[in-house]
Amino acid sequence: MASQKHLDLLSSGKTLWNKWREEYADVQALEPDLHEADLREADLHGVDLHGADLTEANLQGANLREADLREADLRNANLRNADLSDANLLGAHLRWADLRNATLCRSNLKLADLSKADLRGADLDGAIVIKAIFDEALFSKTEPGGADPDKFGRHETEIIEVKV
Repeated sequence: MASQKHLDLLSSGKTLWNKWREEYADVQALEPDLHEADLREADLHGVDLHGADLTEANLQGANLREADLREADLRNANLRNADLSDANLLGAHLRWADLRNATLCRSNLKLADLSKADLRGADLDGAIVIKAIFDEALFSKTEPGGADPDKFGRHETEIIEVKV
């Protein structure tokens, strides 16, 4: 379960949350615990969630544009219809994440693990996918603007471990 203290801080707004992350970076022994948090439709635009535990969190329809999700643990998270445009997901753990119809335009997915993630209908236009892992990820090629692994080469030339 998510830490109530962390949920309260996050619900107080981006300014207070980011200030807390910055001021107490050296004493935060554990990453922010948002495990199983219900953050559906939440406005998390530009929020610093780097290293956060968001496993099994419900982020359906959340606004995560420009969010810092570096090395965040999003395994089994519900990110359906979430807006992750311009988000930094460098090294994020997205194994088994539900990203159906999510917007990942221009997001940084470098070194991210999207193994077994569901990306059907996701928009990855302009996403950086260098060394991202897509082992057994689900894609749909029939929808306009959908995630098509054949299109990745247009945006980045070095793709490693793309296995669909």
